[in-house]
Amino acid sequence: MEENGESFVAVSRFQGLDRGTNCNASSAWIGKGFSCVCAQRREGDARISFDFTPLQEECLQRLQSRIDVSYDSSKVEHQEALRTLWYAAFPEVPLCDLLSDQWKEMGWQGKDPSTDFRGGGFISLENLLFFARAFPKSFQDLLRKQMGNRSLWEYPFAVAGVNITFMLIQMLDLQAAKPRTMMGAVFLKLLAEDVQAFDLLYCIAFMLMDHQWLTMHASYMDFNAVIKATRRQIERELLLEDVQRMEDMPSYRLLVR
Repeated sequence: MEENGESFVAVSRFQGLDRGTNCNASSAWIGKGFSCVCAQRREGDARISFDFTPLQEECLQRLQSRIDVSYDSSKVEHQEALRTLWYAAFPEVPLCDLLSDQWKEMGWQGKDPSTDFRGGGFISLENLLFFARAFPKSFQDLLRKQMGNRSLWEYPFAVAGVNITFMLIQMLDLQAAKPRTMMGAVFLKLLAEDVQAFDLLYCIAFMLMDHQWLTMHASYMDFNAVIKATRRQIERELLLEDVQRMEDMPSYRLLVR
């Protein structure tokens, strides 16, 4: 996984698709790309050792095996997952092809979404699919930017999702053999209680990021600051004494099925 996050391109406010969408239609993408700095290691991060149960280690290894999978456009199962994501987002709009300008409507940077998976791997696609299936109302609200007073130039939904996956992996130190931070250790205990903990945390983080976006009256040049604020809030909530599962996080209530 790359040390730097994916670059973003600003996109105008989502206008939606209808049944008659042209297969070659394109969105109005403007502005210069900018790098997400959400995953930069902070100087205050402590690197210490923790003791884990065999179950916790097994759960971590299972999650790491998902993280290690790169998106491979030649694999049928990866292609099908991408198609499934399209129809979860736009159930009544036929997808013309896996290489299509239609993907820009979901917030990918070009007509080939596979080029945007470098920072998050296949798990970032799995996260988006989980979000769409588990919380379809929240997923659609964020995709179509239906909540709050939106900026004229919004963050691109899909690429933002990849960056959130990347941010969480770095924040939780999930690529280490064993987490070396308090945040990683806390999360591993939650993961042992619920194998879907990472996917749930992803949904919470996405909703929280959008909430921060609206609260900060952010525009596309503020995305990195929004991601940093989102990370700080997640860290605070995970460390609360009464958080024994993902559903106990205060920001979980932002999600709507």
